Amino acid sequence: MVFAKRIKGHRPDQRHDGSAEERLDKGLRQLGMALPPGARDRLLGYVRLLAKWNRVYNLTSVRKPQDMVTRHLLDSLVVLPHIEGPRVLDIGTGAGLPGMVLAIARPEWSLVLLDSSHKKLRFVRQAVTELGLANVEVAHCRIEDYQAEEAFDAVVSRAFSSLQEMLAQGSRLCRPEGRLFAMKGVFPVAEMDALEHPEAVEDTLPLSVPGLDAARHLVVMRPLPA
Repeated sequence: MVFAKRIKGHRPDQRHDGSAEERLDKGLRQLGMALPPGARDRLLGYVRLLAKWNRVYNLTSVRKPQDMVTRHLLDSLVVLPHIEGPRVLDIGTGAGLPGMVLAIARPEWSLVLLDSSHKKLRFVRQAVTELGLANVEVAHCRIEDYQAEEAFDAVVSRAFSSLQEMLAQGSRLCRPEGRLFAMKGVFPVAEMDALEHPEAVEDTLPLSVPGLDAARHLVVMRPLPA
């Protein structure tokens, strides 16, 4: 029987894919993105909390912190140059994506993270507290029942239903001059074809997430008139 020689400090099952810190730093360089002071540490702190809670609450199918950096942090940060604040609503935020990431990267913005899942929002509230995010409000309800005191400059979603549903439910919460941003994987041909108001689509942008070999698109829509 032949045994592989073990190198000191190396685990046989350890992949050479870099640490979470290395992935984030490399991704930020590739995006050409500068973060405000303290944001990098908060993003990594968010990943650590997500990985810890995920073992019990099953918040995401992504298990490794370094993969969370690619699939959650960088996947959220890549839309940042296209979104204008300062008042942003994240519909169907789940475990806080992309809202938590945007809030950390833009502390001068005000974000509302909305979801109907009590389990996931329990994590989000704890993460907001531990990371000291004063610019985040958590809303536990369905989008149909949510009432905002003031309209939003941007309504964003990473996992909320179809384009038709987002346009129908998000328009009333968006300023007339604001925009709705739907984060999608492959180009959503069927969803685009199903839109009752295709003229609401202002742009569709292909996105490149550092380290992720998968299609990503951002659909930008104008809100429907009241």
